[in-house]
Amino acid sequence: MKARLLFLIFLLINSISVAQVFPDYQERALLGLKDSTLISQFLTTSSEGAIDPNEYKVGPGDILFISISGLEEKIFTPGIDPEGFIYIPRIGAIDLRNKTLSEAKVAIQTRLMKSFKDVDIHISLQNFRKIKVSLVGNVVNPSTYVLSSSSRLLDLFVLSSGLSYSSDIRNIRITSKNGESKKVDLLQFLRLGDYSQNPFLNDGDVVLVDKAERFVALFGHIKYTGNYEYKDGESIDEVLNIAGGILYKAKKDSIEIVRFSEDGKFQYSLYFSYDEIQTKKPKVNKGDFIIVREIPEYFDVHYVEVKGEIKYPGVYKIKKDETTLSQVINEAGGFKKNASLKDAVLYRTKADSTYDPELERLRLIPRADMTDDEYDYLKARSRQKRGRVVVDFEKLFLQKDTNEDVVLKLGDIITIPEKKEYITIIGQVVNPGNITYKQGLTIDDYINIAGGFSWRAKEGDVRVIRANTGEWVDADEVEELKPGDTIWIPEDPPGPKFWEVFTTSLQVLGQIAAVIAATVAVIVATR
Repeated sequence: MKARLLFLIFLLINSISVAQVFPDYQERALLGLKDSTLISQFLTTSSEGAIDPNEYKVGPGDILFISISGLEEKIFTPGIDPEGFIYIPRIGAIDLRNKTLSEAKVAIQTRLMKSFKDVDIHISLQNFRKIKVSLVGNVVNPSTYVLSSSSRLLDLFVLSSGLSYSSDIRNIRITSKNGESKKVDLLQFLRLGDYSQNPFLNDGDVVLVDKAERFVALFGHIKYTGNYEYKDGESIDEVLNIAGGILYKAKKDSIEIVRFSEDGKFQYSLYFSYDEIQTKKPKVNKGDFIIVREIPEYFDVHYVEVKGEIKYPGVYKIKKDETTLSQVINEAGGFKKNASLKDAVLYRTKADSTYDPELERLRLIPRADMTDDEYDYLKARSRQKRGRVVVDFEKLFLQKDTNEDVVLKLGDIITIPEKKEYITIIGQVVNPGNITYKQGLTIDDYINIAGGFSWRAKEGDVRVIRANTGEWVDADEVEELKPGDTIWIPEDPPGPKFWEVFTTSLQVLGQIAAVIAATVAVIVATR
């Protein structure tokens, strides 16, 4: 009950914020294009190769091509006059007002067949006319635009200055010169490719874009979640369809609709199965939350990855809370001969990532302002490898200590590096690099093998960086070197240059002279 109350509070809080957040699905970005290069690219790819003669309406300014083939061919290219007629010599005027291209072809062919017998007639549209369309409402630049008569609604938006972030593109109204009006859902074209929702524009059309103020919110296991403009009479199934539908792990038996009461003061829940939504077509209300939850532990993939010096590296399936480290290593064929168990690591990708405010605070403080304890804590936390699981591979696989045989989790990565049979020496030596490890050799022995100290070496401050921990140790505290360790010889900072010493000395002498002169002046004045 407590969990349900918290969830309802969460929804109420979100309902307030959602009401103030306009739809931001990715298709809306296209409608705000202002770059001419992008627009030209869009038009090149979006313009259709051939118009639909059943949809395209002819009008004044269009030019037709008419070919009559018999004993000889006659060709006519009449234009449609401002009153909607074409004139063909010896045939007369033909009325093409308010006709589609298909209807116009039938009208012309019927008229020609009365005058010609046993001929082939070909009729096509040769050139488009120009039309004027007005774009008004909640848009960036309301204006009248001159377009080709083959232009569709989307072409108008792309060629204009773009829509506002708050424009409602699912309830666009197009009104023609004769007063006929229709609503268009442009998102239905952008998402589903429905050309009826991206119609041809006609001369004199007025395109009205309203401000989005009514929304439906979709959460959970839906392809494209978010806020969508509400449409009168739309069903829940249609909203889910425009959002890409539910995902394969969706819980289909109880899709929740969180709805406001009629007075808008409280919310209540309705539950439908996905089958009910598809068959009964329940309607969606403005302000609804449609929540599709995920089936728990359904199609969950559990795997780990083994990398490095293993016989068969790769990804391995595990059983949740059962498969152990040794089982996966055995399935992967075991270690190669040169595998370093001492340096092997189990890394947990889903490790605790708790924010450490103390670490973040210390990272902003200069070393001089830290206490010794703070500096030690900073070093320890910085060296810590987040996600690393403490496992002693040598104990587990060489000494068969089952206490080290941890249970693996989803996303674990097991890394088996190659044995480091060398000591790395860096810094101020004659020949820095990797030197083959030999048991019993001291730090001085390796420095001598590397050619000895260079002339800028800080010989009294040699450090060893341990391979397995990354810890820095003073040379005099190291009893024995181990393979993979690094010997670091720091550089002794150079002394000041002659000119710097000279100029500094002059400054000091000048200050001393000024003090002496002032003292003498005071003594003289007191006499």
